[in-house]
Order: sequence, then structure tokens, then C-alpha cells
Amino acid sequence: MSVQIVLGSKSDMKVAEKAIAVLKELGVKYKLSVASAHRTPELVDKLASETDADVFIAIAGLSAALPGAIAARTTKPVIGVPVSGPVNLDAILSIVQMPPGIPVAGVGLDRGDNAALLAAQIIALKDEKVRKAIEKYRQKMKENILRDSKEVEV
Repeated sequence: MSVQIVLGSKSDMKVAEKAIAVLKELGVKYKLSVASAHRTPELVDKLASETDADVFIAIAGLSAALPGAIAARTTKPVIGVPVSGPVNLDAILSIVQMPPGIPVAGVGLDRGDNAALLAAQIIALKDEKVRKAIEKYRQKMKENILRDSKEVEV
């Protein structure tokens, strides 16, 4: 099982790197592409209809139409990641305000890491290895917080 990460622009790569790091840590396969909902709609069509990936992560800023454009062309889960910019609210609202029947899951601004975790959780429904990797990841987060707490306690 795998994830197709689609960037609206190469400039979104910093956000994608967060997702890639998490997917690698969890042992989830991924593919990475750049496709614009407005400038290369035929490429978006091809990616949405021909990929063998199980989940999409669509990373886009400004109008952030990419996650919705992908969701309109597939029944696979699509997770939208809004990218920060001059007017952050535009990208966030574009992703969460989809019309009825074409849902896109949205994560926080620039949160490629959370998109990867959500994609992995979807995959973990049928992949025990990924489920165990997520449990290990969460345990590591817990241990980090407990360590931090001990460092600051007075």
C-alpha cells in the first residue's frame, strides 16, 4: 500500500519533505509528483486515475484547488495540506470547504507531517506492519514529552 504525494508547485517541497520523513520512518511507500490543478489539469487527471497508490496527499497554497481537483477524479482518500503564503486563510478554506459528495481531509497549515500520519493511519486499517510503526512513533513522541517535562521541572 502506498501514498501519492502531489505538489501544486515545486516551491511546496519544504512541506512535502515533512510528509516524506514521516512516511519513511513508518515504512510507507510513496511517490512524488508536481501537477497544477490550473496549469496541467490533464496531468492531475492522469495521476488521479492511473496511480496504484491507496491515498493521496495534495499539497498546495494560494487557491489550493489541487486537493479538490484530485478528489473530483478519484474515490480514494485525499488529504489536503494548505501551504502558508501571503493570505493563509485562502488555502485553508479552499481545502476544507469542498462541495457535498467530494470530501477532502484537511490538516493544518504546512503540516505535511500530519498528512503523512493520517495517510498511514488509513493504510494501517489493512496493514499491521504500518499500524505497529504508528504505535512506535506515538510512543516515541510520548517519551520525548516525558523527557522534556523532567528537564524543566522545578
